Amino acid sequence: MNPLLEDFNTAPFSKISSTDYKPAVKKAIEICKQEIEAIVSNPSIPSFENTTEALDFTGQKLGRITSIFFNINAAETSKDIQEIAKEISPWLSELKNDITLNAYLFERVNAVYAGKDSLHLTTEEQMLLEKQYKGFSRNGANLDDSDKNKLRTIDAQLSQLSLEFGEHVLADGNAFEMHITNKEELSGLPESVRDAARLLAKQQEKEGWVFTLDYPSYIPFMTYANARELRKKMAIAFGKKGFQENKNNNEQVVLAIVSLRHQRAQLLGYKTHAHFVLEERMAETPEKVVSFSNELLKKATPAAKREFNALQQYAKKLDGIDQLQKWDAAYYAEKLKKEIFNLDQEILKPYFQLEYVINGAFSIATKLYDLTFEEVFTIEKYHEDVKTYQVCNNKKEAVAILYADFHPREGKRNGAWMTSYKSQQIKNNINERPHISIVCNFTKPTETQPSLLTFNEVTTLFHEFGHALHGMLANTTYNSLSGTSVSWDFVELPSQVLENWCYEKEALELFAKHYQTGEVIPMEYVEKIKESASFHQGMQTLRQLSFGLLDMAWHSSASPEKITSVKEFEKSVLSATQLYPGVEENCMSPSFSHIFQGGYSAGYYSYKWAEVLDADAFAYFKEKGIFNKEVATKFKEHVLSKGGTEKPMVLYKRFRGQEPKPEALLKRAGLL
Repeated sequence: MNPLLEDFNTAPFSKISSTDYKPAVKKAIEICKQEIEAIVSNPSIPSFENTTEALDFTGQKLGRITSIFFNINAAETSKDIQEIAKEISPWLSELKNDITLNAYLFERVNAVYAGKDSLHLTTEEQMLLEKQYKGFSRNGANLDDSDKNKLRTIDAQLSQLSLEFGEHVLADGNAFEMHITNKEELSGLPESVRDAARLLAKQQEKEGWVFTLDYPSYIPFMTYANARELRKKMAIAFGKKGFQENKNNNEQVVLAIVSLRHQRAQLLGYKTHAHFVLEERMAETPEKVVSFSNELLKKATPAAKREFNALQQYAKKLDGIDQLQKWDAAYYAEKLKKEIFNLDQEILKPYFQLEYVINGAFSIATKLYDLTFEEVFTIEKYHEDVKTYQVCNNKKEAVAILYADFHPREGKRNGAWMTSYKSQQIKNNINERPHISIVCNFTKPTETQPSLLTFNEVTTLFHEFGHALHGMLANTTYNSLSGTSVSWDFVELPSQVLENWCYEKEALELFAKHYQTGEVIPMEYVEKIKESASFHQGMQTLRQLSFGLLDMAWHSSASPEKITSVKEFEKSVLSATQLYPGVEENCMSPSFSHIFQGGYSAGYYSYKWAEVLDADAFAYFKEKGIFNKEVATKFKEHVLSKGGTEKPMVLYKRFRGQEPKPEALLKRAGLL
């Protein structure tokens, strides 16, 4: 029997082999089609129960199987898994189209939607019906047969191309390593970074030290290595992923994706892909996003230019460098920051042992939301690095299961993300609790010390844990509205707001303890962390906005098929936000996974959008006290537990009592 087709609660990782996925997905697609057929052939008049609700509960077996498969493809992939992904992605894309383009099914959905005013639905039921109707109308249900076939072809191609894009980036990243045998070339690198590089070399049975493009290796090298030529070598290798004359080149893939997305939007009656995407977001239109971005850009640019000039003068004074390059950015910024604030990331690291930081995040969730976390060893995992936790409330009731996977390895993509193996929903009067996972890439423990995090990694862990809380505290009836199933530009609020606790004395005292002495982080360091939080915020803001504007330019172009050079197009878009000289061998778009592989197309602006929300929300906590129960309960009840059951601005105003104001962000960033 295929373990994926049996009933299971937690994912049965140990029983699954890669050969199980294809037959399981095939069978689950069949089951889903039968469930759809049962709705379509129901002789009763279409009702909310027999159509809208029934449709929300279809495909759950398939959802569980594919959540396991795609999570494995991101965190523990192999050639086999990648081949299977290529094969099953078009099947899933075709099924999605089979459902949204099913005329008889849409007829039933449409009938319920047309009579919605007389149905006395709850707010959540109204939202489900609205979302479902739009799911059909926005995905081609109103098209004629010929256009429906065009849409199917486009979707199948897009699904393939996005997989290909990700594989190319991963392959180029894995193909590069810098093997150092001369100890002098390590000058400037902290002991912990050398240890990690030595361990990597040892694992490969090499002498010396090995550095890779994985973040825990790449970022410390770019921040501390004195050897400017080696920093340049690393930076250029990082910047040309997907942009080399090899089989992993993504330039044509980018142009094809952008063109197909545009064709798809036009087929559905939208001006551009960005217009299609933003119709369902808080921002509503590309014009609004560009205007929001330009307004922040206007406020940030003078500060960014001042910061850049000061950094350039500093590099000249220190090392006689006339022109700062991209590979100098982190290196001189770290030195200048250390000089201004007398704050060295390496001095902070001993206070941020991974296990303590995890427990700190848990303690904060306990204080705010009355949750308890207990590590359990009876839940199966896909890799020995993974930790599993049972999460309960103060009544000892199960709230969620949490998986946490913190270290890099081959077959695991870079970055950090939150995902889910099972969504929360209420079915047959049972509140089925979610299974949530956070995945990061933090330095592994070495032979001489535990995993110690940079402050930046601490905020990353809190960010993903904020997403996890959104998933774990979900309390809705329908799984399609549960947890992080919210407008894309609202989804970053819970994650980004939690990062604020990393800067607060009261919170840091819970977990920032020296791994050898147990001494709590000195308060002068805490003050310096807070002071330095706005360091180079002008440049940071410019950088984030440039990514968002590049995304928007790709996806709101009226004729993307006329773009012939990815590099030239990118250069023209980024010229307004560029501080450093361009690098001929580098181009960002061919490895911009957020927008060409992840779900951020026409949505990258949402990081900045959510910063406005999070700064405004945290200002409320600060006003009442960062562990204030009343504010925490409001945030839990109106934001974290509500998922996508109401419009985000309605939920936000219910929590905050007002619309968010950008002043809180500008003030926090020192840009006012």
